[in-house]
Amino acid sequence: MFPHHREREQPIFSTRAHVFQIDPTTKRNWIPASKHAVNVSFFFDSNRNVYRIISVGGTKAIINCIVTPSMTFTKTSQKFGQWADSRANTVYGLGFATEQQLHQFSDKFKEVKDAARLAREKSQDKELANTALSIAAPQSPPVMCVNGPEDKLFRSQSADITLSSEKERIKKMLSEGSICEMNLEAELFTLQDSNSKLVAALHEANANVEQWKKQLLAYQGETERLREQVADLEAHGGHGPSDLLKDELTQSLEELEALLKAKDEEIHILQSKKSDYHEIERDRDQAIHRLREVEMRNSELERRIQNTEQNLSNSLGDRDRIDTELQRAIEILDIKIFDLNDLRQSLVKLMDK
Repeated sequence: MFPHHREREQPIFSTRAHVFQIDPTTKRNWIPASKHAVNVSFFFDSNRNVYRIISVGGTKAIINCIVTPSMTFTKTSQKFGQWADSRANTVYGLGFATEQQLHQFSDKFKEVKDAARLAREKSQDKELANTALSIAAPQSPPVMCVNGPEDKLFRSQSADITLSSEKERIKKMLSEGSICEMNLEAELFTLQDSNSKLVAALHEANANVEQWKKQLLAYQGETERLREQVADLEAHGGHGPSDLLKDELTQSLEELEALLKAKDEEIHILQSKKSDYHEIERDRDQAIHRLREVEMRNSELERRIQNTEQNLSNSLGDRDRIDTELQRAIEILDIKIFDLNDLRQSLVKLMDK
């Protein structure tokens, strides 16, 4: 039976890297699993106490690895690391943009591996306790075939098989919905991370813009003052030293104009980043909307599973009731057979007399 309130897997860490897999033929060369850097995330399933590493490229899962205590992440260079997955019979490699990202992923891998080891130890202790307290389940009594109730029992078993197949089909649909929900959560986690970085960058950019505006005003005032000095020097032409001073002022004026142009370009770049921020906000809203749709679909599937379980429980109750009726009919038949046997013996005695 499935739990009525199933908890989803929660993302606990995410980074970007180029994903590789070892060549299954040579066991030496690396085969790129993604054309560009993709998100690589750690997820925790609180229901099963399981940690997983997941990376999705488009609609395909590039990495879907359950972290076990026996796994080891090895740094092979300043920006590259690898680990082996015995269940998938492969070795994964990750190429990072910076050495800091590699260290962060390695530390998180070690932390998750230790947590998985503790979870396994707790699970083993629980299994040992359950084994010590378990008892053998009683076997069901043999079913006697009697004309009449047999047809009811056959229909009950057929209904049981139909409900079981319906339950398996809904279970498969629920599993597919969980995969879709997991991909959307990974996408939402990435968008939220990018959003927070952009917000911080925009706050910093806005502070810089205000500072640059003040500098621009100061530079403009300085430029006007220099222009006036140049005009005065041109008006008093004929003095020898004024030509040299004029050249120096002209050079300073050109430098200030170049600096003003550079600051204008930086302001334009920051304004374009604001439009990127709004686009990411829109993508995040769309991801949240899709996530809510998946949650509604999962709720509907859980409701259908509850109904199926209720129908199955009712069917089992009907079968138990039919078994009771059959047992009662058998007992009555035994009594009738015993009475007939006594009557036959009485008749034989009368005939002998």
